Amino acid sequence: MKKIFISIIYIVTLLISCDNPKQKEIAKVETKIQTPFIWEGANLYFLLTDRFNNGDQTNDINYNRTKETAILRDFEGGDIKGIIQKIEEGYFTDLGINAIWFTPVVEQIHGGTDEGTGFTYGFHGYWTKDWTALDPNFGTKEDLHELVNVAHKNGIRIVMDAVINHTGPVTDLDTVWPNDWVRTEPQCNYQSYKTTTACTLVKNLPDILTESDQNVELPDFLVQKWKNEGRYEQEIAELDAFFERTGYPRAPRFYIIKWLTDYITEFGIDGYRADTVKHIEESVWSDFKEQCDFAFAEWKKSHPDKVLDDNNFFLFAEVYGYNISNAKAFDFGDKKVNYFDYGFDAMINFEFKYNSKNDYEENFLRYSNILNNEIKGNTVINYLTSHDDGDPFDKERKKSIETATKLLLSPGISQVYYGDESARSLIIEGTEGDATLRSNMNWEQINSDKKTQEILNHWQKLGQFRRDHPAIGVGIHHMISKTPYVFSRTLKTDNFFDKIIVGLDLPIGSKQINISLIFKDGDVLIDKYSEKEVTVKNGSANLNTPFDIVLLEKK
Repeated sequence: MKKIFISIIYIVTLLISCDNPKQKEIAKVETKIQTPFIWEGANLYFLLTDRFNNGDQTNDINYNRTKETAILRDFEGGDIKGIIQKIEEGYFTDLGINAIWFTPVVEQIHGGTDEGTGFTYGFHGYWTKDWTALDPNFGTKEDLHELVNVAHKNGIRIVMDAVINHTGPVTDLDTVWPNDWVRTEPQCNYQSYKTTTACTLVKNLPDILTESDQNVELPDFLVQKWKNEGRYEQEIAELDAFFERTGYPRAPRFYIIKWLTDYITEFGIDGYRADTVKHIEESVWSDFKEQCDFAFAEWKKSHPDKVLDDNNFFLFAEVYGYNISNAKAFDFGDKKVNYFDYGFDAMINFEFKYNSKNDYEENFLRYSNILNNEIKGNTVINYLTSHDDGDPFDKERKKSIETATKLLLSPGISQVYYGDESARSLIIEGTEGDATLRSNMNWEQINSDKKTQEILNHWQKLGQFRRDHPAIGVGIHHMISKTPYVFSRTLKTDNFFDKIIVGLDLPIGSKQINISLIFKDGDVLIDKYSEKEVTVKNGSANLNTPFDIVLLEKK
């Protein structure tokens, strides 16, 4: 499935016999198989770059973005250095995170808009002005290099956000792209395939003509910008080489594909989350994945000392409204599309928050069955809170413990939205629209509030257990007993075997767990929730802990 890293320790013992002076060398080999990173079982942390952590206050204001905005619609200071700081502090490691996805950091429009929710700047990263540059509010390319390097050294993969569908809005400071690049009408009404793809998402959001094969010239403003920055010749040479190698027409989508895959070749990022996927012709994504794979192979070839494993480049899709119940199909009404056939390894699952209202077993068994049958070889990304879902599972943050348990123990990839683990408020007074979901990370609350620390501790224990056991996200689910609720997950590949047992809603204090189907008498287990050891006797593990949950692994 994935590459297994095997560390072999050679212990050489020299035995000298008095009767025989000849030295006898005995080599004892101990083999330890390290847990592989498997994308299908990843614990993925999603954050808004601008709202997570301000690591460099000197870059907080750029391009004269000083106009007063609506609440939480300005740049707040979060940046790439802020993410680096938290990796180095061990925040993500303690949380069991092994992949980080952050919102786009490419250069945003310089101005802002006033469209119904009050004046706003492009703090969220989805209003691109120049795909080839980073926005100074987020940081520099040197910062991005450091982020990838630091993350990889800590066993964390990096996922960026790919926007091909649209540019940023037109403002007083930002001109519209040429007519052979974008359409500015009609606005989508989502009644059919065409009225979802050949249209603008919202008013004043120019839509890239991704269906066009027409050769187009670079926009004048971009040419002048590159010349002013002293990199025009380099950019043109790279474009010429790209189009010569691929044979693609110089159509808008292929320029953007080139610019986005450059971040793989240069920085070695591990994956992309593709934005607004259903608003683009599905064939575009096949081309994108092909070029992502090429770029990732080139990066590995150029940086053999930095290659983490033999995982392929990971690409997952935001097809708004996709549900795991539909397996591989998304229905436009007049057309069905299987996006897995167009290069995607995973799809964001918009159904999970509804399924999570069910009991544990109903959800766990159903997801395990679907992932190991109908969509085997691919997976889904489950979430309970997001940056643009105004109806999350627990908007009032009254069920943070339950949220962690259901999300982190479910089959599939778990998407932790920044602040899920710390009950960051999703109801901010005075905000309009999705701004209430995008408040600043509540670091002060984490540092000072005991209840928040208890919530975080629960997320950390479950997150670390998930990270250390791919069987949770990828393995086969089996209920051992309904009352008390105990289940196992097992994962077996050619080179790796993982097995765990989890008990939920157990009695506080003494508890007996039937584990005879997974572990044998004499096995020494650790409950990773309480850190207590137990030896299996008569097919059971008898524990006395102050918790109603056990996370059992073999020592």
